[in-house]
Amino acid sequence: MYDKNKYIITRLSWGVGNQLFQYAVGKNLAKKNNAELLLDISWFKNNNTGGTEWGFVIPKFNVLAKIMDTTDTKNLGLPNMEDTSFLGKAKRKTFRLAEYYKPLHKKKIILEPCSRFCPEISKIKNSCYLSGVWQSEKYFEDIKDIIKKELTLRNRPTKETEVWIKKIAGCNSVSLHIRRGDYVSNPIINQKHGVCDLDYYKKAIKIISEKEKDTIFFIFSNDIKWAKDNLKLDRPVYFVSNKIIPDYEELIIMSKCKHNIIANSSFSWWGAWLNNNPEKIVIAPQKWFNVSIDTSDLIPNDWTRI
Repeated sequence: MYDKNKYIITRLSWGVGNQLFQYAVGKNLAKKNNAELLLDISWFKNNNTGGTEWGFVIPKFNVLAKIMDTTDTKNLGLPNMEDTSFLGKAKRKTFRLAEYYKPLHKKKIILEPCSRFCPEISKIKNSCYLSGVWQSEKYFEDIKDIIKKELTLRNRPTKETEVWIKKIAGCNSVSLHIRRGDYVSNPIINQKHGVCDLDYYKKAIKIISEKEKDTIFFIFSNDIKWAKDNLKLDRPVYFVSNKIIPDYEELIIMSKCKHNIIANSSFSWWGAWLNNNPEKIVIAPQKWFNVSIDTSDLIPNDWTRI
């Protein structure tokens, strides 16, 4: 049983990058309120979305949080969490109507209000349930050292990962991430996200190569064959991604590079954010979505958007 006056629940969903954002916003709020952080992982019971199987990866890192017991919701004053549709359109509308006149920070169930950073989150003092993606470092920048410490691997990585980390440490390494997969195969996701074209990568490579000498590029992609067939570089290059390396370990390998070229993907966003090189160059796409979504709080100020 949980103390209903001392909890923050954050709903986890989708892939590695989104889960890390969702965890980080919950972690910061729980720390501020001296509350227990609970992770709702009920979404993963029906996680076959667009042909992609999304796995719950948070336990792979050194995080400090408990998994929420979805049967113990009455004590928390929440709906039946076994009904994974409780945040569907009809019930979401009911929640909004029931608490319509309350300020956001006084609501029990807080649905992310917009794509930009919502400063009112910091005013929350009561127990609550967070649902959204929360894609901005502003939600957790005041505990960034804690987040970086916790987002390290809990267990020893695969031998393949250790080899790549050692190789990356010995050169002026640049990670380059190409996100395809469901961004290409799923028409709905493709319409929203799109993919970064080759011109973007050529420009990013040129910018880093003009600033840094003897760069070696390490390529990450969920379509590594496409990357090998289409990405032609006149400099040393290694193609990292393969079926042996788990995605969460790929993220850590990416973060060990000295510089980063990211895709319009939260996965490589975190790979770059976790990079501890104080002189790192991070190149990010200016266009993150195909549709009109405000991403002005998504990219840190010291990264370069092109």
